[in-house]
Amino acid sequence: MLKTTPAVFVVEQNYQIMVSTARAALFSVRVGDEEYFDESNGIMRSLSDLHRVTVPMAALDAARAYTVCVRPIIERKPYFTETEPLFEQTFRFDPLPSENVRVYHIADAHNRRTWPTAAARAFGEIDLLILNGDVIDHSGDPTKFDNIYDICERLTGGNKPVVFSRGNHDMRGNYAEKFAEFTPNARGNTYYTFRVGGIWGILLDCGEDKVDACESYGHTICCHQFRRRQTAFLRRVIENKEREYAAEGITHRLVISHVPFTTRFAEPFNIEEDTYTEWARLLREEIKPHVMICGHVHQIGVWEQGGAKDSFGQPCTVVVGARPEKERWIGCGFTFGKDAIKVTFTDSNGDVLGKSYL
Repeated sequence: MLKTTPAVFVVEQNYQIMVSTARAALFSVRVGDEEYFDESNGIMRSLSDLHRVTVPMAALDAARAYTVCVRPIIERKPYFTETEPLFEQTFRFDPLPSENVRVYHIADAHNRRTWPTAAARAFGEIDLLILNGDVIDHSGDPTKFDNIYDICERLTGGNKPVVFSRGNHDMRGNYAEKFAEFTPNARGNTYYTFRVGGIWGILLDCGEDKVDACESYGHTICCHQFRRRQTAFLRRVIENKEREYAAEGITHRLVISHVPFTTRFAEPFNIEEDTYTEWARLLREEIKPHVMICGHVHQIGVWEQGGAKDSFGQPCTVVVGARPEKERWIGCGFTFGKDAIKVTFTDSNGDVLGKSYL
């Protein structure tokens, strides 16, 4: 009935439970005594086989389990719609522990599924999965999105939360404009904050990696204004800091961006330097994150403030943690402890390649 196990995405202070059904169906999720529906203004959705239900984080954390409810459609009619019997399946859910939180970061999988998940398993059990852009190679075919949910199933089984960020390759193809419909988002936006356990994070979406007028985009990109809106978004987050990064119980503050925007790239990728400098300043002076996690450059490394890669004033240490190669794939695990953040690079051959402490 379900194509994969559900993925439980973290968005702001809610979970978005998303899953595809094998056929047209009505969908809801039951947590404790409360039922949450995949609906549009009071109408149960069935035109898409990808379903999304938003559940308050506090409710699911307390219940530690949820039940998906699927009612397949025989024929949807103006009157007396015909359906099959209700299908239900219950999944355990594991909220983040209070300390020593184990997180794995995957970016730049470019449709690979087996290698990135093998690298994650080399790190060991995780409490949180971060998918940080270019999990697919483009958005030209809706079946590409299946890669996202397959990786979530392999590494979380519907039992653990996932943070999801968009990459530049995700913006290419005739389904790119519908990307937010296939992935978690905050009221249609691919940038937002999140809180899960003691971890607070902000997702910043750099969009494409060249100027909007680049010929390869064929007039389909307008990211300059999109980035300006995120500057305003950052300022709103700062104004609301008591309910965001300065809230009680926050132990770690993260920045997640597919592109490591605090470094200068060679032409034609040297774009938006003024905007990225302002983002870095606001983060550095106000939010004061503990780590910024990136992909995009197909490298692994720990970039310290003031180092060779710090072009615009890094707000903190930057960890780039995704390196696809011909014969293997390398990713990055984090352990968020009370006194330090441990960074571990692992590959799809099951090897641990290096460790650092922040």
